[in-house]
Amino acid sequence: MKIYNYIIGGMLAASTMLTTSCNDLFDDAPINQISDKVTWNNSMLLDEYVNTWYRNMNNGFNHFVFTMSGYGAMSRYFLPWFGDQITVGRSDWLNSGYGDILKGNETTITAWAQGLWSNYYTQIQYINSFFENSHRITDGDQKTRMTGEAYFFRAYYYYLLWQRFGGSLLIDHVIDPLKNPEKTPRASYQEMVDFIVKDAEAAANILPVAYDAADIGRVTKGAALMLKAKAYFWASSEQFQNKEKNYLGFTDNQSQAMLVKAKQAYEELFALNAYELIPITSTTQDGIKDEYRKIFLTKNSQESILEVQHSDDGDYSNKFGHRLDRFAAAPSFTGTYCAYTPTHNHTMEYDMRDGANYNAQDPYTNRDYRFYANILYDGSIYRGHQMDIHTTDGVKGEDLKPYGTSTSAGYTMTGYYMAKFLDESQTIDNNDTYASKQNYIIWRLAEAKLDYAEVCFRLGDAATALQQINDIRSRIHMDTKATVELDDILKERRVEMAFEETTYWDYFRLGTAMEKLNGGTNPLKKIDITVRNGKTTYTVSNLDRRAKNNWIFTEKEYYFPIPWSEVKYQGIEQNPGWSEV
Repeated sequence: MKIYNYIIGGMLAASTMLTTSCNDLFDDAPINQISDKVTWNNSMLLDEYVNTWYRNMNNGFNHFVFTMSGYGAMSRYFLPWFGDQITVGRSDWLNSGYGDILKGNETTITAWAQGLWSNYYTQIQYINSFFENSHRITDGDQKTRMTGEAYFFRAYYYYLLWQRFGGSLLIDHVIDPLKNPEKTPRASYQEMVDFIVKDAEAAANILPVAYDAADIGRVTKGAALMLKAKAYFWASSEQFQNKEKNYLGFTDNQSQAMLVKAKQAYEELFALNAYELIPITSTTQDGIKDEYRKIFLTKNSQESILEVQHSDDGDYSNKFGHRLDRFAAAPSFTGTYCAYTPTHNHTMEYDMRDGANYNAQDPYTNRDYRFYANILYDGSIYRGHQMDIHTTDGVKGEDLKPYGTSTSAGYTMTGYYMAKFLDESQTIDNNDTYASKQNYIIWRLAEAKLDYAEVCFRLGDAATALQQINDIRSRIHMDTKATVELDDILKERRVEMAFEETTYWDYFRLGTAMEKLNGGTNPLKKIDITVRNGKTTYTVSNLDRRAKNNWIFTEKEYYFPIPWSEVKYQGIEQNPGWSEV
């Protein structure tokens, strides 16, 4: 499956590929648009129409922070940057819109929210247009596939809206305010669950379990069932029970009922027997590290349920490649962004192994194997280079100072660099067309098993929860557990899903955002390593001495503000605490 960078059907067509039969394509449309009539009868145009649903569901690894004034809303943020596992190494990014969001700036958050709202509803409008015009499609197989995709993506975009805004506007048909200025009320939490699940089930009943090679990467029956399970899983959180407003959560307590339905949905997913954890056969620390890293470099593997399909040639200028490896590279590899630097907070989430106790003056020995796979620490080997993240007799190591002469070049402020997701074979340069190609995993089986473990534990089935946790630990050659508590499940989740999007949404789902996303209660930590007269000292301290002022999350941020123009037009209530800016 290929995702192109143009939009078809009643929208601006920017492609130069559509050169045949141009008179037919544009017969009843303005010169810069494609005929609506032709779109529904042209298989190529229909595929491109669907591609917009895929392309807009997630930016994948296509992240960037604009630092020029007035362009902040164009930034594409990596959601874990807003958590406590990973941060950035460039001061100009921290002084831009990204830093404003960290500080809780209402104007910047409102602009970000408006962009998300507009994007999601634009895609929903396109999907509703498909449903209203699908009777005009003559290719029966393509129509069937597109119908399944349409149900999935409408549910998926409403799921994104629900997470970010709470009860939203449930619209299942095309709205033209110029012809019919109808208004839509905010949906309740129950209505959101019901709508998402209904569409997800409709998608699951149509979509195949797997595709032939040409269509690998399209949404499947498994992705639809995962979406159904995720909807119930989100709704089951205690954070969303007993709310005064029904669009902020249930007005009573539906947690147990949602947990039961979530359990059933995950079991439907598992019953497909379509996914399995990628096995790790090596038994050495380096071998396990290398095999675990490959999980995230293998496109559409047997563990993957849903991925963003990045271009295989890494073309980020004309297609949908990205620059992850370039932006993550340490200065020793000519990196100047250093945009993915794990925090010491996160490194402390990895267990010890082989019965060892943690030693603050020897912190990198006998750790969970995933530590070595995910983290580049002082002395570790990457690309044949020994990471130099310490200061010797006052002289900073190569990876503790910027590369080149740029005043904005970054380097780690935490004492670590990220290894997870990265491709050691990727050339690090300034090529203005080609860079990285690895896919961005949205959902994989390990996450489904962790979700299921939590659901089962909350329902009183600790034995099943324990089995799920041990499946994941066994894969990575970590000791299995004899018993399990909720904290064990959540800790395993933080390690296995490190730097993946679910870790960000867990703060909201678990109701821990106020505690974990504030510098006053959970300041980001760094490690400084100094060598003096041959003696090495490890010192942990706060990354930012003004963390309480520079990292602020307020209660109202559990839900972003709905665009004020929408609030006024629809006559609906705004989410609590937001002012018009």
